[in-house]
This record gives sequence, C-alpha cells and structure tokens, in this order.
Amino acid sequence: MFRHTDYMQFDVKPEKPDPVYARKLQELLGGAFGEMTVTMQYLMQGWNCRMKGKYKDLIMDVATEEMGHVEMIATMIARLLEGAPATDATQNALGDPVVAAVMGGMDPQQAIVSGGAPTLSDSQGQSWNGKYVVASGNLLADFYANVAAEAQGRVQTARLWHMTDDPGVKAMLKFNLARDTYHQNMWLAAIEELQADGLEGVVAPNDLLDEEYQEHASELWHLSDGPDADKGRWAFGTGPDGSHAMRFRTDTTPLGDLQHGPPPDPKLYVTYDGSWGEPRTPAFGTEKGVVGKIKDVFDPDKT
Repeated sequence: MFRHTDYMQFDVKPEKPDPVYARKLQELLGGAFGEMTVTMQYLMQGWNCRMKGKYKDLIMDVATEEMGHVEMIATMIARLLEGAPATDATQNALGDPVVAAVMGGMDPQQAIVSGGAPTLSDSQGQSWNGKYVVASGNLLADFYANVAAEAQGRVQTARLWHMTDDPGVKAMLKFNLARDTYHQNMWLAAIEELQADGLEGVVAPNDLLDEEYQEHASELWHLSDGPDADKGRWAFGTGPDGSHAMRFRTDTTPLGDLQHGPPPDPKLYVTYDGSWGEPRTPAFGTEKGVVGKIKDVFDPDKT
C-alpha cells in the first residue's frame, strides 16, 4: 500500500516559465538515469527482496522517496511550461536558426499529447523504457548498480544546474544534488553491511568461485598502447575480496582460435568463398525430432 500526501518533499517554484529548459529537464524525469528509472529500480528490488528486515526496509524507503522526486520534477516541468509556447524564452530560442533547429522550443508532445505537462520521456522525446531498470534479486549486484545510477543522475543534475539562472529551479536542483550525494554513500554503506553480515562476497554473485578459471580472475591484460595502466591499485597487491592477488599481464597472446562463424546456409545467400568448409546442415529453417520428420515427408527437398 502507498499513501500520498499533497505536499512535495521540497519546494518547486520556478521564477518564470522556460519551455526550452523544461525540455532539458525531461532528462531527469524520463531519461535512462532519471528519477523514473531509480524509482522503478528500487521498487522492483524491494518487491523482489526475499528477506525481512533492514535491507528490504531501506530499499522501500528510498523507492518511495524517489516517487516523490518524480513528482517534483514533473511539477517543475509543468510550471516551466506555463503559457508555452507564447513565452519570451521560446520566441528567443526560435529567433536563432541553429537553436530552433536543434531544440525547436518545447517538445511538441508536451503540448499535443499531455496538454502543457511533462511526458514520460527524455530530453529528446524518447519514451522511458523499463529496460533501464536493474533488479536481479542479488542485493550486492543491485546495490552496485544503484551507486552507478545515483552517480550518473547526479552528474546530469549538476550539468543542468549550470544550464539555468532561475533561482527557483536551482534551489530544487541543489536539494536533488544533496539527496543523490547521500544515496551514493548510503548504497556504498549498504554494500559494506552486506559483506559484514556475511550475505555477499565482494564479487557478485559470490558463487562458483571454485569453478571459474582462477588464473584469469586476477589479471589486467595490457591490450592498449597506454603505458600507465599498471600504475593503479588494480594491478598489484591483494584484491578487495581478500583472496585474489592482482597482477598486470603483458603476455597477451590470444588463447582462442581464429575468429569466424560457421559456414553459412546457402539459402541465406551470404557472401562466402568456401574458406571454412561446407555447411554441415542448413542452419536456417531446419527442425529436428518429430516436427522435422513430418516436414521431411512433405518437403523432402528442403535441404
């Protein structure tokens, strides 16, 4: 169950409308690292958490807060669109052919589809996508993803802070910056707590360590011309998991065979010179078992 209050978590009061900036702010609403993404990411992680107690409660607290951030950004966009498109900001933007070509003022869908309100899309009008969400059920893997999401969101918020002179917009963004700062530290602390509680290792998932090729679990392969890749902590000493000795590998002889796909099915008309031999069986449109046998009866020349 969720309960909504009419009051927002922080004030959302722009000094004046600015539909051009409203379009930019759409990135924080419906972009890959926008508030809708972290809201749904945390909700799905919380609903998928299989343990009672502090971790599930933490996730749900933050998820519910992020719903409030969606509300804040959506309200700010609506207020920035007030009176659009007949505002000085839009007219000035359209007066510059380059800006007009790139921005075109407000996103037309904000007027046509949502009636002067935000849409669930990014700054280019691309619809928000549930594929942005990371919720694996493995809390360590998910919490690392959460740190990255908050970091990327904070970078975008910081860039947008420099793109406006409106004191009301800046005030809201300064609040958002602070919350993103806390959330990054919070998820990092939660990762430490998981490890202290013995629930996860440093590497997620912490299973199959005895099955992986351990000789390849500690090496940085030197595969670029840059000379300083071995100057970091990742190239020497014991790894953060306490069990792997980090190494820098300069012998980067390939371990695999020549790269090539299988010989192509002649029915696909792939350009081919016969270098890799003849196809064993047609790779496309063939079936085995009972279905294949039935088709063989009715279409014996299908190969």
